[in-house]
Amino acid sequence: MARRFFVSGRVQGVGFRYWTATRGRQLGLVGWVRNRRDGRVEVLAYGDTADLDTLEHALQTGPDTAEVQVVEQGAVTPEEAELAAGATKFSQTPTL
Repeated sequence: MARRFFVSGRVQGVGFRYWTATRGRQLGLVGWVRNRRDGRVEVLAYGDTADLDTLEHALQTGPDTAEVQVVEQGAVTPEEAELAAGATKFSQTPTL
């Protein structure tokens, strides 16, 4: 299963992407995390439902340096889900 999250608040420039990628790997998830030009952080993760639920819960708080205001779920296209399923790690990608 794949899920997309958009995290708003003070989440850029505070280590949020690194923290998310590390947490994703710890949970055995694959996918990516990136900053968006609108100030949000976007996460696309693939894995078991329970692990995705755990990641979503963790994103509500983030690292100590962050101030998360909102975590929203976004749509995942079938193509993105297929690409995420074929990923081998959880990584940080360039800003979109």
